[in-house]
Amino acid sequence: MDAPLDAPAGLAPAAVALADADSADFGVSADSVDADEPAVAAFPTSPAFPTSSASPAPAAPAAPAAPAVPAQAGRAQPRPVVTELRLSAFGPHRGAAFRLGPVTLFAGPSGSGKSQALAAYEALAVLASGATLEEAFPDPGARIPDLAVPDAERRRGFRIGCTVDGPAGPVRLDLAVQAEPTLRIVGERLSQDGRILLATALRDPGRRSVQAAWLTGGAIGVTRAPLPDDRLGTALLPLRVAGATAGQRQVLASAEQVVVALRSVFPCDPRPERMRAPVPPGEGRLLGDCANLADVLRRTRHECGTRHALLAEAARTGCAGPVTGLDVRVLAGGPVTAVLDRGTARPATELARLGAGELRFLALALVLLTGPGVLAMDPAAELLSARQALTVLADGFDRGLDRAQSAELLRLAQLSCGRGHIRLVAAVGEGTAAAARRLPGVTVVDLNP
Repeated sequence: MDAPLDAPAGLAPAAVALADADSADFGVSADSVDADEPAVAAFPTSPAFPTSSASPAPAAPAAPAAPAVPAQAGRAQPRPVVTELRLSAFGPHRGAAFRLGPVTLFAGPSGSGKSQALAAYEALAVLASGATLEEAFPDPGARIPDLAVPDAERRRGFRIGCTVDGPAGPVRLDLAVQAEPTLRIVGERLSQDGRILLATALRDPGRRSVQAAWLTGGAIGVTRAPLPDDRLGTALLPLRVAGATAGQRQVLASAEQVVVALRSVFPCDPRPERMRAPVPPGEGRLLGDCANLADVLRRTRHECGTRHALLAEAARTGCAGPVTGLDVRVLAGGPVTAVLDRGTARPATELARLGAGELRFLALALVLLTGPGVLAMDPAAELLSARQALTVLADGFDRGLDRAQSAELLRLAQLSCGRGHIRLVAAVGEGTAAAARRLPGVTVVDLNP
Protein backbone atom coordinates (compact mmCIF):
# COMPACT_ATOMS: atom_id res chain seq x y z
CA MET A 1 0.00 0.00 0.00
CA ASP A 2 1.34 3.43 -0.91
CA ALA A 3 2.52 5.71 1.84
CA PRO A 4 0.18 8.65 2.47
CA LEU A 5 1.09 11.81 0.58
CA ASP A 6 1.54 13.95 3.63
CA ALA A 7 3.69 17.03 4.08
CA PRO A 8 7.41 16.18 4.20
CA ALA A 9 8.80 16.79 7.63
CA GLY A 10 10.17 20.28 8.03
CA LEU A 11 8.63 21.69 4.86
CA ALA A 12 5.48 23.25 6.31
CA PRO A 13 7.37 25.86 8.43
CA ALA A 14 9.49 26.87 5.43
CA ALA A 15 10.37 30.52 5.07
CA VAL A 16 8.59 30.72 1.73
CA ALA A 17 6.24 28.21 0.14
CA LEU A 18 3.73 28.18 -2.68
CA ALA A 19 0.07 28.82 -2.10
CA ASP A 20 -2.76 26.40 -2.77
CA ALA A 21 -3.17 25.20 -6.33
CA ASP A 22 -6.42 27.13 -6.73
CA SER A 23 -4.83 30.48 -5.88
CA ALA A 24 -4.03 32.40 -9.03
CA ASP A 25 -2.30 35.25 -7.24
CA PHE A 26 -0.44 33.13 -4.65
CA GLY A 27 -1.54 35.35 -1.80
CA VAL A 28 -0.31 38.61 -3.30
CA SER A 29 -2.97 41.28 -3.58
CA ALA A 30 -4.22 42.00 -7.04
CA ASP A 31 -4.25 45.63 -6.07
CA SER A 32 -1.20 47.77 -6.58
CA VAL A 33 1.60 47.18 -4.09
CA ASP A 34 1.67 49.81 -1.40
CA ALA A 35 4.17 50.67 1.30
CA ASP A 36 2.64 48.17 3.72
CA GLU A 37 2.71 45.14 1.42
CA PRO A 38 5.76 42.90 1.84
CA ALA A 39 6.98 41.17 -1.27
CA VAL A 40 8.12 37.86 0.15
CA ALA A 41 6.74 37.48 3.67
CA ALA A 42 3.21 37.53 2.23
CA PHE A 43 3.91 34.24 0.46
CA PRO A 44 1.70 31.80 2.39
CA THR A 45 3.01 28.43 3.48
CA SER A 46 1.33 25.15 2.61
CA PRO A 47 2.09 21.45 2.83
CA ALA A 48 4.02 20.11 -0.14
CA PHE A 49 1.51 17.28 -0.57
CA PRO A 50 -2.11 16.87 0.55
CA THR A 51 -2.71 14.53 3.48
CA SER A 52 -4.80 11.54 2.47
CA SER A 53 -6.52 11.38 5.84
CA ALA A 54 -7.86 14.90 5.35
CA SER A 55 -10.24 13.61 2.70
CA PRO A 56 -13.41 11.82 3.75
CA ALA A 57 -12.93 9.53 0.76
CA PRO A 58 -9.60 7.71 1.25
CA ALA A 59 -9.75 6.29 -2.25
CA ALA A 60 -9.32 9.70 -3.89
CA PRO A 61 -5.63 10.32 -3.18
CA ALA A 62 -4.79 6.68 -3.79
CA ALA A 63 -6.33 6.62 -7.26
CA PRO A 64 -3.94 5.34 -9.93
CA ALA A 65 -2.12 8.19 -11.63
CA ALA A 66 -1.37 6.55 -14.95
CA PRO A 67 -4.94 6.39 -16.39
CA ALA A 68 -5.34 10.15 -15.89
CA VAL A 69 -2.79 10.86 -18.60
CA PRO A 70 -4.26 8.96 -21.58
CA ALA A 71 -7.76 9.99 -20.51
CA GLN A 72 -6.92 13.57 -21.48
CA ALA A 73 -4.82 12.75 -24.51
CA GLY A 74 -7.68 13.15 -26.96
CA ARG A 75 -8.42 16.68 -25.72
CA ALA A 76 -4.83 17.74 -25.21
CA GLN A 77 -2.52 19.57 -27.58
CA PRO A 78 -0.62 17.22 -29.92
CA ARG A 79 2.54 19.25 -29.24
CA PRO A 80 3.57 20.61 -25.81
CA VAL A 81 2.77 24.34 -25.68
CA VAL A 82 2.47 26.99 -22.99
CA THR A 83 -1.19 27.97 -22.74
CA GLU A 84 -1.06 30.27 -19.70
CA LEU A 85 1.50 32.58 -18.11
CA ARG A 86 1.11 33.65 -14.47
CA LEU A 87 2.88 36.58 -12.79
CA SER A 88 2.58 37.84 -9.23
CA ALA A 89 4.51 40.73 -7.67
CA PHE A 90 6.49 40.73 -10.93
CA GLY A 91 7.06 44.26 -12.18
CA PRO A 92 3.62 45.89 -12.50
CA HIS A 93 1.78 42.55 -12.50
CA ARG A 94 -0.27 41.52 -9.46
CA GLY A 95 -1.78 38.06 -9.52
CA ALA A 96 -2.04 38.14 -13.33
CA ALA A 97 -2.90 35.14 -15.49
CA PHE A 98 -2.61 35.46 -19.28
CA ARG A 99 -4.08 32.90 -21.65
CA LEU A 100 -1.78 32.26 -24.61
CA GLY A 101 -2.99 31.17 -28.01
CA PRO A 102 -1.20 30.40 -31.30
CA VAL A 103 -0.68 34.16 -31.79
CA THR A 104 -0.70 36.26 -28.61
CA LEU A 105 -0.03 40.00 -28.69
CA PHE A 106 0.49 42.07 -25.55
CA ALA A 107 -0.71 45.64 -25.96
CA GLY A 108 -0.82 48.63 -23.65
CA PRO A 109 0.87 51.93 -22.86
CA SER A 110 4.48 52.25 -21.83
CA GLY A 111 5.00 50.84 -18.35
CA SER A 112 2.02 48.50 -18.51
CA GLY A 113 4.22 45.39 -18.33
CA LYS A 114 4.42 44.10 -21.90
CA SER A 115 8.19 43.60 -21.79
CA GLN A 116 8.02 42.20 -18.26
CA ALA A 117 5.60 39.50 -19.37
CA LEU A 118 7.88 38.43 -22.21
CA ALA A 119 10.90 38.55 -19.88
CA ALA A 120 9.16 36.16 -17.48
CA TYR A 121 8.40 33.74 -20.31
CA GLU A 122 12.01 33.91 -21.49
CA ALA A 123 13.30 33.35 -17.95
CA LEU A 124 11.22 30.18 -17.64
CA ALA A 125 12.64 28.99 -20.96
CA VAL A 126 16.20 29.65 -19.80
CA LEU A 127 15.61 27.76 -16.54
CA ALA A 128 14.07 24.82 -18.40
CA SER A 129 17.25 24.55 -20.49
CA GLY A 130 19.23 23.86 -17.30
CA ALA A 131 20.65 27.35 -16.78
CA THR A 132 21.09 28.91 -13.35
CA LEU A 133 18.79 31.45 -11.77
CA GLU A 134 21.48 34.12 -12.23
CA GLU A 135 21.47 33.47 -15.98
CA ALA A 136 17.68 33.65 -16.13
CA PHE A 137 17.50 36.84 -14.02
CA PRO A 138 20.72 38.85 -14.47
CA ASP A 139 19.00 41.85 -12.83
CA PRO A 140 16.41 40.37 -10.44
CA GLY A 141 15.86 43.66 -8.64
CA ALA A 142 14.31 45.07 -11.82
CA ARG A 143 11.49 42.53 -11.51
CA ILE A 144 10.44 43.52 -7.97
CA PRO A 145 7.60 46.07 -7.69
CA ASP A 146 8.95 49.53 -6.89
CA LEU A 147 7.03 49.93 -3.62
CA ALA A 148 7.42 46.35 -2.39
CA VAL A 149 8.58 46.40 1.23
CA PRO A 150 10.99 43.71 2.50
CA ASP A 151 9.95 41.46 5.35
CA ALA A 152 11.63 41.26 8.76
CA GLU A 153 14.49 39.28 7.21
CA ARG A 154 14.88 41.88 4.43
CA ARG A 155 13.62 39.54 1.73
CA ARG A 156 11.81 40.55 -1.42
CA GLY A 157 10.81 38.45 -4.39
CA PHE A 158 8.24 37.52 -7.01
CA ARG A 159 6.42 34.56 -8.50
CA ILE A 160 6.11 33.24 -12.00
CA GLY A 161 4.35 30.22 -13.40
CA CYS A 162 2.84 28.67 -16.47
CA THR A 163 0.51 25.95 -17.68
CA VAL A 164 1.75 23.61 -20.38
CA ASP A 165 -0.74 21.59 -22.39
CA GLY A 166 0.30 18.58 -24.40
CA PRO A 167 -0.10 14.81 -24.74
CA ALA A 168 0.01 14.42 -20.93
CA GLY A 169 -2.77 17.00 -20.44
CA PRO A 170 -2.49 20.43 -18.76
CA VAL A 171 0.42 20.65 -16.30
CA ARG A 172 1.10 23.61 -13.97
CA LEU A 173 4.54 24.89 -12.98
CA ASP A 174 4.80 27.56 -10.28
CA LEU A 175 7.90 29.20 -8.82
CA ALA A 176 8.49 31.49 -5.86
CA VAL A 177 11.75 33.39 -6.33
CA GLN A 178 13.56 35.33 -3.63
CA ALA A 179 15.37 38.19 -5.34
CA GLU A 180 16.85 39.89 -2.28
CA PRO A 181 19.09 39.62 -0.35
CA THR A 182 20.10 36.40 -2.13
CA LEU A 183 18.70 35.21 -5.45
CA ARG A 184 17.24 31.74 -5.03
CA ILE A 185 14.23 29.58 -5.83
CA VAL A 186 12.49 29.14 -2.48
CA GLY A 187 9.45 27.23 -3.68
CA GLU A 188 8.57 25.21 -6.76
CA ARG A 189 5.54 23.13 -7.56
CA LEU A 190 4.63 20.88 -10.47
CA SER A 191 1.00 19.75 -10.46
CA GLN A 192 -1.64 18.19 -12.66
CA ASP A 193 -5.39 17.98 -12.12
CA GLY A 194 -4.92 19.36 -8.60
CA ARG A 195 -2.42 16.64 -7.70
CA ILE A 196 1.01 17.85 -6.65
CA LEU A 197 3.76 15.92 -8.43
CA LEU A 198 6.76 17.90 -7.15
CA ALA A 199 7.06 20.42 -4.35
CA THR A 200 10.12 22.17 -2.96
CA ALA A 201 10.55 24.55 -0.05
CA LEU A 202 13.38 26.38 1.66
CA ARG A 203 14.12 24.46 4.85
CA ASP A 204 17.42 25.96 5.97
CA PRO A 205 18.15 29.51 4.72
CA GLY A 206 21.84 28.90 5.51
CA ARG A 207 22.16 26.18 2.89
CA ARG A 208 22.09 26.61 -0.90
CA SER A 209 19.48 23.89 -1.36
CA VAL A 210 15.76 23.30 -1.02
CA GLN A 211 14.02 20.22 0.28
CA ALA A 212 12.16 18.50 -2.54
CA ALA A 213 9.49 15.83 -2.51
CA TRP A 214 8.05 14.17 -5.59
CA LEU A 215 5.42 11.55 -6.23
CA THR A 216 6.76 8.01 -6.42
CA GLY A 217 3.83 5.70 -5.86
CA GLY A 218 4.32 2.04 -5.16
CA ALA A 219 5.51 1.10 -1.67
CA ILE A 220 7.42 4.36 -1.17
CA GLY A 221 4.74 6.92 -2.01
CA VAL A 222 6.98 9.99 -1.95
CA THR A 223 10.68 10.49 -2.60
CA ARG A 224 12.47 13.28 -0.70
CA ALA A 225 15.88 14.73 -1.52
CA PRO A 226 17.67 18.10 -1.55
CA LEU A 227 17.87 20.03 -4.82
CA PRO A 228 19.93 23.13 -5.66
CA ASP A 229 18.15 26.42 -4.99
CA ASP A 230 19.45 28.06 -8.19
CA ARG A 231 18.05 25.64 -10.77
CA LEU A 232 14.65 24.45 -11.88
CA GLY A 233 13.83 21.23 -10.07
CA THR A 234 11.39 20.16 -12.79
CA ALA A 235 14.23 20.13 -15.33
CA LEU A 236 16.27 17.87 -13.01
CA LEU A 237 13.54 15.26 -12.49
CA PRO A 238 14.24 13.23 -15.68
CA LEU A 239 17.72 12.58 -14.27
CA ARG A 240 16.38 11.37 -10.92
CA VAL A 241 13.14 9.51 -11.66
CA ALA A 242 13.35 5.99 -13.03
CA GLY A 243 9.77 5.63 -14.25
CA ALA A 244 9.26 2.26 -12.57
CA THR A 245 5.83 3.05 -11.07
CA ALA A 246 2.66 4.69 -12.36
CA GLY A 247 3.35 7.71 -10.15
CA GLN A 248 6.89 8.06 -11.45
CA ARG A 249 5.70 7.81 -15.02
CA GLN A 250 3.19 10.60 -14.45
CA VAL A 251 5.92 12.76 -12.91
CA LEU A 252 8.24 12.06 -15.84
CA ALA A 253 5.59 12.70 -18.49
CA SER A 254 4.56 15.98 -16.87
CA ALA A 255 8.10 17.22 -16.25
CA GLU A 256 9.30 16.36 -19.75
CA GLN A 257 6.25 18.02 -21.30
CA VAL A 258 6.99 21.25 -19.43
CA VAL A 259 10.69 21.15 -20.32
CA VAL A 260 10.02 20.46 -24.00
CA ALA A 261 7.54 23.33 -24.31
CA LEU A 262 9.72 25.86 -22.50
CA ARG A 263 12.93 24.95 -24.29
CA SER A 264 11.27 25.32 -27.70
CA VAL A 265 11.52 29.11 -27.50
CA PHE A 266 13.36 31.61 -29.70
CA PRO A 267 13.63 35.17 -28.35
CA CYS A 268 14.02 37.47 -31.33
CA ASP A 269 14.87 41.18 -31.42
CA PRO A 270 16.26 42.15 -34.85
CA ARG A 271 18.91 44.89 -34.62
CA PRO A 272 19.16 46.67 -38.01
CA GLU A 273 22.48 48.32 -37.13
CA ARG A 274 24.04 44.85 -36.87
CA MET A 275 22.43 43.46 -40.01
CA ARG A 276 23.86 45.79 -42.64
CA ALA A 277 27.47 44.62 -42.85
CA PRO A 278 28.53 41.52 -44.85
CA VAL A 279 29.02 38.47 -42.61
CA PRO A 280 31.38 35.50 -42.79
CA PRO A 281 29.82 32.24 -43.96
CA GLY A 282 28.80 29.99 -41.09
CA GLU A 283 26.18 27.44 -40.06
CA GLY A 284 23.34 29.54 -41.38
CA ARG A 285 21.46 29.54 -38.05
CA LEU A 286 19.81 32.87 -37.29
CA LEU A 287 20.97 34.67 -34.14
CA GLY A 288 18.53 36.38 -31.80
CA ASP A 289 19.60 39.83 -33.01
CA CYS A 290 19.52 38.62 -36.66
CA ALA A 291 23.00 40.06 -37.28
CA ASN A 292 23.82 37.09 -39.55
CA LEU A 293 20.70 37.44 -41.71
CA ALA A 294 22.73 37.37 -44.94
CA ASP A 295 24.30 34.01 -44.09
CA VAL A 296 20.92 32.52 -43.22
CA LEU A 297 19.48 33.73 -46.52
CA ARG A 298 22.39 32.00 -48.26
CA ARG A 299 21.34 28.76 -46.61
CA THR A 300 17.59 29.06 -47.13
CA ARG A 301 18.12 29.95 -50.80
CA HIS A 302 19.82 26.59 -51.39
CA GLU A 303 18.09 24.32 -48.84
CA CYS A 304 14.59 25.74 -48.30
CA GLY A 305 13.39 26.77 -51.74
CA THR A 306 9.69 26.95 -50.88
CA ARG A 307 10.16 29.02 -47.74
CA HIS A 308 12.71 31.24 -49.44
CA ALA A 309 10.18 31.93 -52.19
CA LEU A 310 7.54 32.81 -49.58
CA LEU A 311 10.00 35.22 -47.95
CA ALA A 312 10.73 36.85 -51.31
CA GLU A 313 7.00 37.22 -51.88
CA ALA A 314 6.61 38.89 -48.47
CA ALA A 315 9.50 41.23 -49.29
CA ARG A 316 7.45 42.65 -52.15
CA THR A 317 5.05 44.02 -49.55
CA GLY A 318 7.52 44.94 -46.83
CA CYS A 319 10.28 46.56 -48.91
CA ALA A 320 10.11 49.72 -50.99
CA GLY A 321 10.41 49.49 -54.75
CA PRO A 322 10.07 46.49 -57.03
CA VAL A 323 11.33 43.17 -55.64
CA THR A 324 11.70 40.09 -57.82
CA GLY A 325 13.67 37.96 -55.36
CA LEU A 326 16.22 37.65 -52.58
CA ASP A 327 19.75 36.74 -53.51
CA VAL A 328 23.22 36.56 -51.96
CA ARG A 329 26.71 37.34 -53.14
CA VAL A 330 29.55 35.27 -51.77
CA LEU A 331 33.15 36.18 -52.51
CA ALA A 332 35.64 33.32 -52.67
CA GLY A 333 36.71 32.78 -49.07
CA GLY A 334 35.07 36.08 -48.16
CA PRO A 335 31.93 37.41 -46.54
CA VAL A 336 28.31 36.97 -47.57
CA THR A 337 26.20 39.90 -48.74
CA ALA A 338 22.44 39.68 -49.14
CA VAL A 339 20.65 41.70 -51.82
CA LEU A 340 17.17 42.45 -53.07
CA ASP A 341 16.84 41.52 -56.73
CA ARG A 342 15.11 44.41 -58.49
CA GLY A 343 14.73 42.74 -61.90
CA THR A 344 16.75 42.98 -65.07
CA ALA A 345 16.17 46.70 -65.54
CA ARG A 346 17.53 47.79 -62.15
CA PRO A 347 20.62 46.95 -60.09
CA ALA A 348 20.21 44.84 -56.96
CA THR A 349 20.06 46.59 -53.59
CA GLU A 350 22.33 45.42 -50.79
CA LEU A 351 20.81 45.02 -47.33
CA ALA A 352 23.14 47.77 -46.10
CA ARG A 353 21.07 50.27 -48.09
CA LEU A 354 17.69 49.22 -46.71
CA GLY A 355 15.83 51.11 -44.02
CA ALA A 356 15.69 49.89 -40.43
CA GLY A 357 12.03 48.91 -40.78
CA GLU A 358 12.73 46.92 -43.93
CA LEU A 359 15.50 44.98 -42.22
CA ARG A 360 13.40 44.22 -39.15
CA PHE A 361 10.55 43.14 -41.40
CA LEU A 362 12.73 40.73 -43.39
CA ALA A 363 14.22 39.21 -40.25
CA LEU A 364 10.86 38.67 -38.53
CA ALA A 365 9.29 37.30 -41.69
CA LEU A 366 12.14 34.81 -41.99
CA VAL A 367 11.64 33.67 -38.39
CA LEU A 368 7.90 33.14 -38.91
CA LEU A 369 8.48 31.16 -42.11
CA THR A 370 11.24 28.89 -40.82
CA GLY A 371 11.80 26.44 -37.95
CA PRO A 372 14.22 25.45 -35.18
CA GLY A 373 16.73 24.01 -37.67
CA VAL A 374 17.42 27.48 -39.07
CA LEU A 375 17.45 29.29 -35.71
CA ALA A 376 20.28 29.49 -33.18
CA MET A 377 18.46 27.61 -30.44
CA ASP A 378 18.75 24.29 -28.63
CA PRO A 379 15.36 22.58 -28.66
CA ALA A 380 14.70 19.66 -26.35
CA ALA A 381 15.97 16.30 -27.58
CA GLU A 382 13.21 14.34 -25.81
CA LEU A 383 10.90 14.63 -28.82
CA LEU A 384 11.37 14.76 -32.57
CA SER A 385 11.19 18.29 -33.95
CA ALA A 386 7.98 17.37 -35.79
CA ARG A 387 6.32 16.85 -32.39
CA GLN A 388 7.45 20.18 -30.96
CA ALA A 389 6.03 23.66 -31.40
CA LEU A 390 8.43 26.58 -31.69
CA THR A 391 7.42 29.70 -29.78
CA VAL A 392 8.84 33.01 -31.02
CA LEU A 393 9.15 35.76 -28.40
CA ALA A 394 9.35 39.22 -29.93
CA ASP A 395 9.41 42.35 -27.79
CA GLY A 396 8.58 45.40 -29.88
CA PHE A 397 7.33 43.19 -32.71
CA ASP A 398 6.17 46.13 -34.81
CA ARG A 399 8.86 48.61 -33.74
CA GLY A 400 9.92 50.77 -36.70
CA LEU A 401 7.40 49.16 -39.07
CA ASP A 402 4.74 50.90 -41.12
CA ARG A 403 1.14 49.74 -41.34
CA ALA A 404 1.66 47.60 -44.44
CA GLN A 405 4.67 45.84 -42.94
CA SER A 406 2.84 45.12 -39.67
CA ALA A 407 -0.19 43.81 -41.54
CA GLU A 408 1.97 41.49 -43.66
CA LEU A 409 3.70 40.10 -40.56
CA LEU A 410 0.33 39.45 -38.96
CA ARG A 411 -0.72 37.60 -42.11
CA LEU A 412 2.43 35.47 -41.98
CA ALA A 413 1.87 34.81 -38.28
CA GLN A 414 -1.68 33.60 -38.96
CA LEU A 415 -0.44 31.43 -41.82
CA SER A 416 2.45 29.82 -39.93
CA CYS A 417 0.91 29.61 -36.45
CA GLY A 418 -2.35 28.23 -37.82
CA ARG A 419 -0.53 25.03 -38.72
CA GLY A 420 0.39 24.36 -35.10
CA HIS A 421 4.17 24.07 -35.37
CA ILE A 422 4.94 27.74 -34.62
CA ARG A 423 3.50 30.10 -32.00
CA LEU A 424 4.08 33.81 -31.50
CA VAL A 425 4.09 35.79 -28.27
CA ALA A 426 4.88 39.45 -28.90
CA ALA A 427 4.55 42.97 -27.57
CA VAL A 428 3.00 45.44 -30.04
CA GLY A 429 1.82 49.02 -30.32
CA GLU A 430 -1.80 50.05 -30.35
CA GLY A 431 -1.99 50.34 -34.15
CA THR A 432 -1.02 46.71 -34.67
CA ALA A 433 -3.20 45.62 -31.75
CA ALA A 434 -6.24 47.38 -33.25
CA ALA A 435 -5.76 45.56 -36.56
CA ALA A 436 -5.12 42.24 -34.81
CA ARG A 437 -8.35 42.38 -32.79
CA ARG A 438 -10.28 41.79 -36.00
CA LEU A 439 -8.26 38.72 -37.01
CA PRO A 440 -9.33 35.15 -36.24
CA GLY A 441 -6.86 33.08 -34.25
CA VAL A 442 -5.12 36.11 -32.72
CA THR A 443 -5.30 36.82 -28.98
CA VAL A 444 -4.73 40.42 -27.91
CA VAL A 445 -3.93 40.93 -24.21
CA ASP A 446 -4.72 44.51 -23.24
CA LEU A 447 -2.66 45.72 -20.28
CA ASN A 448 -3.45 48.78 -18.23
CA PRO A 449 -1.05 50.41 -15.77
